[in-house]
Amino acid sequence: MAGLKLKTVTRTQGNNQALKDGTVRARTFDFAFEEVNPLIAAFRRMVRGLEFDICEMAATTYICARAHGVRFTALPVFLVRAFHHGAILVNRNAGIASPRDLEGRRVGVNRGYTVTTGVWARGVLATEYGVDLSKVTWVLSGDEHVARYRPPANVVPIEEGKDMARMLADGELAAAVGVEVDHDGVAPLIADAAEAGLWSLETRGHYPINHLVVVRDEVLAAHPEVAADAFEAFAAAKRSYVERLKAGAIESPTAVDRMHRKVMEITGADPLPYGIGPNRDVLEELIGHAVSQKIISAPVSVDGLFAPETRELVG
Repeated sequence: MAGLKLKTVTRTQGNNQALKDGTVRARTFDFAFEEVNPLIAAFRRMVRGLEFDICEMAATTYICARAHGVRFTALPVFLVRAFHHGAILVNRNAGIASPRDLEGRRVGVNRGYTVTTGVWARGVLATEYGVDLSKVTWVLSGDEHVARYRPPANVVPIEEGKDMARMLADGELAAAVGVEVDHDGVAPLIADAAEAGLWSLETRGHYPINHLVVVRDEVLAAHPEVAADAFEAFAAAKRSYVERLKAGAIESPTAVDRMHRKVMEITGADPLPYGIGPNRDVLEELIGHAVSQKIISAPVSVDGLFAPETRELVG
């Protein structure tokens, strides 16, 4: 293991800062960090070419990739969480008075159908508002990271030469998920979306996971100790961040930092729990959405998604 360096991609953010600046280090290997901007490019490169040893990864992309035999395995390190009630925008003139009015309409989805934000946003529509997702035509602005994946029949590509934001503003789409549009004719579907997300946390423990960490299976086979060591290093960096968050010691807090503080106020707990145990319910929820939205064909075991050496770890 002496001198083992693992090519690693993870976005620099509060819970990773101590790893990226070297304050926290792994015991049995060195992280050889590479910067990839935008981060989603790293997801694609990892899924299609296994270009990195350790890589931050969108959660649903991982679930889909595993179903198609991509040779990497996750650690229960959940780097990014967010509420997605505000991800759905509507054209004000499209006659959408309530979420169920989306049925029978064309709704854009930024990038691919398996994008995790889209999965969670559609899950909100189905779970909280009773929308029949099969009655919506989902229009994609891009392709899937997992090239072998084929979406259901009510998912179609955007017309060549079209821009999704412009289509929404012009009324060619009734709504869209995950796009940014600065136009008077476009508004959030769900009023007070931030409060709606926090309400869902308070009432049903809804606390979506967006990103986790994957390791190439070849690395884990040669060095099985890497799984637990990497988990503990990520967890130590995160604990340092949470302690500073609790103490109000974050200089110039971001919107993400403020959201984490709000989650702590509501739950009285760590806003970024790592490990399967404290996240089993939300992982089951995500798997359920992946099945109902036809991203995978059958449910998978939560434990089976993660490296065996990490299944009992909490950090």
